[in-house]
Amino acid sequence: MRLSRSRRGPKRLLATSGFAPYTEPKMPITELTCSPEEPSSLASASLIYTPANWFEPLDWRRVFAREQPLEIDLGCGKGSFLFWAAHTQSQRNFVGVDRLLRRLRRVDRKAVRAGLQNLHLLRIESSYLISKVIPDHSVSAYHVLFPDPWPKRRHHGRRLVGAPFLADVRRTLAAGGIVNCATDHEEYFEWIQREFQKDGGFLKDEPVLLPEEAQTDFERKFVAAGKEVYRCRWRKR
Repeated sequence: MRLSRSRRGPKRLLATSGFAPYTEPKMPITELTCSPEEPSSLASASLIYTPANWFEPLDWRRVFAREQPLEIDLGCGKGSFLFWAAHTQSQRNFVGVDRLLRRLRRVDRKAVRAGLQNLHLLRIESSYLISKVIPDHSVSAYHVLFPDPWPKRRHHGRRLVGAPFLADVRRTLAAGGIVNCATDHEEYFEWIQREFQKDGGFLKDEPVLLPEEAQTDFERKFVAAGKEVYRCRWRKR
């Protein structure tokens, strides 16, 4: 099986949008936030969204002012990719997910200053979010960029990508939805490939070419250290 790799240089493959590369110009957007008890058309001071109930599927119409294709960045970290994607793709909605509040607050401040109307943040574990909170057939693309590889064999059960995770991803993806993955860990990359193949509900696509400014902070560090980055892109059958 051929691996998609990138090294330092002007061109890099990066898993991205479910249906098209991010090529549209930046557009000014007005500030938008919401609380769990009011529609997203009512502004507040933060884009970190807290549902009224973490045990029921979200109603995306209460999260975003406009109904648009939805992309979710699982483990968004400091938000470099997420912010860039939301800033250049105003016709799509984006959700950044992370369990560390300090990371989300950093992304939140930057997004609020930019007035990003199509971005919200959730503080929650990714696996729980997909299994309990994301409605069926409601997501156009998932981005799984540099998840923890848990390299020790005894820790492999903690890896995000596995059979239960992919079953929930497939259930929550819309028809033709995309999963984009990137890692610097070759063995974990091979693991991810095998898990998608074993699931049987996805077809492999080629990763999409994106500019350097779309790189996550992890990717910038790995590239600067001379490490290879492995990428794959899978489409729901």
